[in-house]
Amino acid sequence: MSDEQRAAAAGVLGGDEETYRGLLQSIVDVARAIFDAEASSVFLYDEDADELVFEAVSGQGGDTLVGTRFPSSTGIAGFALVTRQPLVVDDLSNDPRFSRDRAASTGYVPNSIVASPLLHDERALGVLSVLDRNAERPFGVAELELLSRFSTQAAIGLDLLLRARRARSALAGEGSAALVARVASLLDQDEGDEGVRLLEALERVLASRRT
Repeated sequence: MSDEQRAAAAGVLGGDEETYRGLLQSIVDVARAIFDAEASSVFLYDEDADELVFEAVSGQGGDTLVGTRFPSSTGIAGFALVTRQPLVVDDLSNDPRFSRDRAASTGYVPNSIVASPLLHDERALGVLSVLDRNAERPFGVAELELLSRFSTQAAIGLDLLLRARRARSALAGEGSAALVARVASLLDQDEGDEGVRLLEALERVLASRRT
């Protein structure tokens, strides 16, 4: 195995969380602009803790909320996650699902919200929310379709982020040199396109660590 191949293996195994978080940030920035909203966020569902985690925030709370957690059953975002259905609520003051106390703890209490579950391969990975969009623009079929497109991209971004974190965890558990060596050994046994072989070998190594 060449030095270039070994470096590629190490790079894939280590993951690139910043790239994927940058993708999520771009999605919420554009969503906020498109819907003319005060804020937009992507939440990651942490299955182990049963919590939603702010992974990307645009607008209100953008400087402080990333990393903040709350129970997954809480509020409109939690409801969207559980039901796997998008929600449009134009008056949160009259919606019993809205958790005003949790919203107040973030420093921003919205009046309206659009929340969409982020689904990937039948798994609910998180939620995309848009807060206080322009009230003069009705939320119709075209807007729901646009929200669906944003949600699809955000779900892909979360999936990539989770894969990068699992790979980084595997490196921390076994040590980068040993794990890259195992990938190299598998690569040397395979035939075919180098990129495909690398990813397939990586998947086998990571799968072996989970069993």
